[in-house]
Amino acid sequence: MKPKAYKLRVPEEVVELIRGMHPELKKKVRTALTSMLGDPYEGKVLKDELEGLRSFRVRRIRIIYRIAKRNQIEILAIGPRKSIYEETYRIISREERPLGR
Repeated sequence: MKPKAYKLRVPEEVVELIRGMHPELKKKVRTALTSMLGDPYEGKVLKDELEGLRSFRVRRIRIIYRIAKRNQIEILAIGPRKSIYEETYRIISREERPLGR
């Protein structure tokens, strides 16, 4: 049986962040994204308020993502380990807020 093919969804602001990276780091991030497409469950499962998300390590950088319906991997944020989890929490808090507030 053929394994499911996953697709990557990357927000424009994350694409811009990757474009601005040092070429060596950019290459490693792209390799990591390709690896995630092959096995999206490879990343570390996050807990507590970040439950449902995963973290993929690339040197000191973390790629935070979730496995969505229809075989999609949604990239939420990319950044240094020391601040990425707080940044991701702010992102998902905005997503959960009702419209009009």
